[in-house]
Amino acid sequence: MHETVIDLLAQNESHAEEFDARFDDVQDGQAPDAVTVCCSDSRVLQDQMWGNEEPGHIFTCGNIGNRVVQQTEAGQVVSGDVLYPLVHTGTETAVVVGHTGCGAVTATYDALTDGVDEPAGIEHCLDLLKPHLEPGVEALPDDLDRADAINHLVEYNVDRQVELLRESDDVPDAVDVVGVVYDFQDVYGGRRGEVHVVNVAGETDVETLREDHDEIADRIDRLWEY
Repeated sequence: MHETVIDLLAQNESHAEEFDARFDDVQDGQAPDAVTVCCSDSRVLQDQMWGNEEPGHIFTCGNIGNRVVQQTEAGQVVSGDVLYPLVHTGTETAVVVGHTGCGAVTATYDALTDGVDEPAGIEHCLDLLKPHLEPGVEALPDDLDRADAINHLVEYNVDRQVELLRESDDVPDAVDVVGVVYDFQDVYGGRRGEVHVVNVAGETDVETLREDHDEIADRIDRLWEY
């Protein structure tokens, strides 16, 4: 067997030893406090970023580009994996988690500006992002270098995914939707691994957000006010 799998199983042994008793209260069902929609980038530590070690606390969804939609015969709808906890487990908080230097946002930017040649599965994912990011690409300031342009679009993508959740008739009205960016590239000036709040229920103005949510004012930041 491949050495990587052997190493993973060894780590699972430690995990099972530590967590054995922690599943007692959730063996027969779940009622997570939040659903997070993260990019599946290997550098985005979906549970660890929240310090989560509690089974049943966070319903984690991951895909390239932290998308909340999927394509169906009826058009784009909120993905079932995101929607399930909001409809069936009483979860009332959804957090869209973008990250600095996102490869999916980069590829979408390239697809919209120069074109890309990707396998069909990746192309499908980019096609889900392109119509939502195209206005953002067109609105980018002319003086940005490539890296800055991508990180501006990361925020723009988070905003669009928050908007899609808030506008969907399938998402219960009681659900609070928040957009954040996970920074491991020193873009926001904090510590690597910090989460920066960029959108709360559609509000993106930094000063308004800080006034309305003073308890987390030091975690609210944006690169782009468009």
